[in-house]
Amino acid sequence: MQDIRKTRLLRTLAVTAMIGAGSVATSGLVLAPNMASAETFTNTVDLVKKVMPAVVTIEIKKQADDQEMAQMGMPQDFPFEFFSRRFGMPMPNGGPNGQGQQMQRPEITGLGTGFVIEKDGHIVTNAHVVDGAESVKVTFSDGTSMDAKVIGVDKATDIALIKVDTDKDLQTVGFGDSDKAEVGEPVVAIGNPFGLGTSVSTGIVSAKGRDLQSGPFDNYIQTDAAINKGNSGGPLFDADGEVIGMNTAILSPTGGSVGIGFSVPSDTIKSVVADLQDEGTVKRGFLGVSIQPVSDDIAAALGLDKPEGVLVADVSDDTPAKKAGLKRGDIIVAVDGKPMKAPRDLTRAIGSDEPGTEVKLSLLRANKPLTLSVTLDERPTEKTQG
Repeated sequence: MQDIRKTRLLRTLAVTAMIGAGSVATSGLVLAPNMASAETFTNTVDLVKKVMPAVVTIEIKKQADDQEMAQMGMPQDFPFEFFSRRFGMPMPNGGPNGQGQQMQRPEITGLGTGFVIEKDGHIVTNAHVVDGAESVKVTFSDGTSMDAKVIGVDKATDIALIKVDTDKDLQTVGFGDSDKAEVGEPVVAIGNPFGLGTSVSTGIVSAKGRDLQSGPFDNYIQTDAAINKGNSGGPLFDADGEVIGMNTAILSPTGGSVGIGFSVPSDTIKSVVADLQDEGTVKRGFLGVSIQPVSDDIAAALGLDKPEGVLVADVSDDTPAKKAGLKRGDIIVAVDGKPMKAPRDLTRAIGSDEPGTEVKLSLLRANKPLTLSVTLDERPTEKTQG
């Protein structure tokens, strides 16, 4: 039986030639007001007519990387080693490590969706849609196509900001408050499933705060609106025509929609996009602790009523946590007054603040309350951590 727990990102990559594809910043991008915010739509038809001009199809071209070569069944040194193994042909210049010119990797195309948030041409999509793109083309609902450039990518939240140059004002959509979205409320998803063209699907908010364990900042909205490959980066609208999420992933045994889709919340998108506009990257706060959940056994041993909070398993040297006096065994129960019930709550709370921010940590140490002030550093990148 296939494992239905496997999460598949909605990246569509088609071979075109087999031989021969933080916190909200106060400066920078000013998000446009929603053109539809003054009304609640009573039917899907009117909502779609209002927002459709701001939803775009995104097509990228790139050279296949090693992983994509493997998915296509081609070794990294294709076609030389392939033909040598299969037909006994000699390898040119002594093999793939010789000094001769190597065959160019195949070009692949990727399809996704995006939505315009600024009339000057700023567009939001998924990071995995444009990651590694050598060219990006955006097509609007009226058939107009424009080249776009990538402003910035944040792989940790799978959010990217791209821009087209235009001499006319583009229609935009605005962000709603994803935190206020309620389970059961109706939603509309718009995207380009399987490259068929712009399509609309409807459903409800099935759940909130889903953790797919795809990254440290997982906090997805779950929806049963049909989402498929090519819908990546498309908007999820509420009844007011406001974007409350960006469709990003599905849970499926087949790769097609089975009614379990996931969207990045608009509150996350707003903060990340503002940072990407400023510097092209996202800077996140860093505490410097190893953490783990408070288990039932730990709670019982410490005399806690509930197994809540975040246990500090270790404190790294020369970090904000060390300088502030955090100790192994401390239990962090709140950050700036906001309860921390699980490790991911702490990761998101610290990561949403900018470096240099002072936060107040509410702790339990030896079952006694304690408050510490910590000035955050910048979260290390993968390169600096290595």
